[in-house]
Amino acid sequence: MSDQKATEPLAAEFAAIGTTNRILVTAGSSLPAAIELAKGHLAELDKAVSRFRADSEVSRLARMSEDGEAWYFGSALFNDHLEAARHAARISGGLVDFTVGSAVIASGYDADLDTVRVRGGYSLPTRPVKAPGWERVVRGGGGRVSTPRGTVLDFGATAKAHAADTIAGLLAAALPGGFLVNLGGDIATAGPAPEGGWRVGVEAADGGIRQVIAITDQGVATSSTQLRRWQTDGGTAHHIVDPRTGRTAAAVWAHVTCVASSALEANTASTASIVLGEEAPAWLGRHHLAARLERPDGSVVHTADWPLP
Repeated sequence: MSDQKATEPLAAEFAAIGTTNRILVTAGSSLPAAIELAKGHLAELDKAVSRFRADSEVSRLARMSEDGEAWYFGSALFNDHLEAARHAARISGGLVDFTVGSAVIASGYDADLDTVRVRGGYSLPTRPVKAPGWERVVRGGGGRVSTPRGTVLDFGATAKAHAADTIAGLLAAALPGGFLVNLGGDIATAGPAPEGGWRVGVEAADGGIRQVIAITDQGVATSSTQLRRWQTDGGTAHHIVDPRTGRTAAAVWAHVTCVASSALEANTASTASIVLGEEAPAWLGRHHLAARLERPDGSVVHTADWPLP
């Protein structure tokens, strides 16, 4: 997913949390402060929820749960993202489950993706690692979080999207103008949109733009089976695990792009669609979610009010 510049907005890019991020503003004077605010927020986010930092709160809690049920007093940011992940799990009926961390690691995604790709074929376990289940993660008073034994929290399906929503809201509250926040393809907006709306390109794995749509105050997200991939002794794996099986979700769809009221809910829908496979269009239709689903052969399915090209 990549945003396409309209005439008026100004944009700047920066790298953080392992991806390229972009901020667009309708008031040019707001851009420097907007970039600094976003960088600061993402630096704190990385310390809270990164699965690849040994000193993150997620990693600390995972180590504590190795030998039994663990409890931990999380920071405000950690708990905010935990609640966002719980919301995604609830509205998806458990299809987007943040307790899949151990299953994702067992599938081979146990380090930075560049490291995973260069080491060659990964040996999958004989039996899949089932997710403990999001409802077994209990929140208590004062930020206390309890997890079952062996739980590794993985906010990969929600963290960027929720951060995009949060940053967009913070920018609109603190600075003049309208804002589009694109964190590695998870897009959120806040404040007044430019005339004609924010133009957003639906981008494929090869970098090609499949379609350009216009949004005003919605969130947009794309989930793909074609980008974060690596080889295992069972074939090609990707980063989205079906929590019902503990295995990599079947690559029925190459890309799924959804529009929703927030980036978090758009990402929840696109991730759930990858997990659902052939059942995704009907599920999206029942939830009145506009989506573009592209198969590996390039054929496309649209749902709800997705604008036809």
